Amino acid sequence: MRYVWLLACMLLIFINFLYCPFQEKALALEQPVFNMKNKSERALIMKGPSTKREIALTFDDAPDDIFTPKILDILKEKKVKATFFLVGHRIEKYPDIAKRIVQEGHAVGNHSYNHPNFLQMKEADFKRQINRTDKLISSLTGSVPTIVRPPYGEINDKQIEWLTKYKRVVVEWDVDSLDWKGLKSEEIVNNILSGVNPGSIVLLHSGTGEGGDLSGTVEALSTVIDDLRKKGFKMVTIPDLLDIP
Repeated sequence: MRYVWLLACMLLIFINFLYCPFQEKALALEQPVFNMKNKSERALIMKGPSTKREIALTFDDAPDDIFTPKILDILKEKKVKATFFLVGHRIEKYPDIAKRIVQEGHAVGNHSYNHPNFLQMKEADFKRQINRTDKLISSLTGSVPTIVRPPYGEINDKQIEWLTKYKRVVVEWDVDSLDWKGLKSEEIVNNILSGVNPGSIVLLHSGTGEGGDLSGTVEALSTVIDDLRKKGFKMVTIPDLLDIP
């Protein structure tokens, strides 16, 4: 009997040894980005802390002159602050709508200048994409954006390392609405509500290319906001969710 007890103790110690590193990593992911000793651990974020019932609605490819204004109208009506990842050449094309995003209190991030795949770019070209859009966003907000979202979510370690050097945070997502496919509002609502948890970062779009259709997003947004509130979620910006400047 004594040997069985001893064997059980050794097994528990072994399991704890295997589990602890992963547990420590998980706990680290709950800490605010800029309060961590090793900031590189949080260079790329897919989800916020699960300690509060907060989520972030994020909109890529802004601005445009068709869907972005409609989305802004709904957010204003529902008193929700969201995060818009802006594309540089669209800021130039629709400056008044870009200004409206900022004036209405939404957070903004860098989403490149013309939406290339960063993995297919030379280092110098990648940096130009970021720097050029930084200048455009700075002209709107008075400061360089802290958050960056790579087009298609594609980015390599060297690019992340360069962004981290300048205290940037790469923000991806854990809930994808798939609205870019031109889905119906019911599908978009289901894709979001079936996947959200405390700390979730939801990917939506507020701008699209020629022939793209985000009417499903516009139709779904009010329902999404109302249902999330019924479930006790508070919608916040990425800086508020992640506790970053």
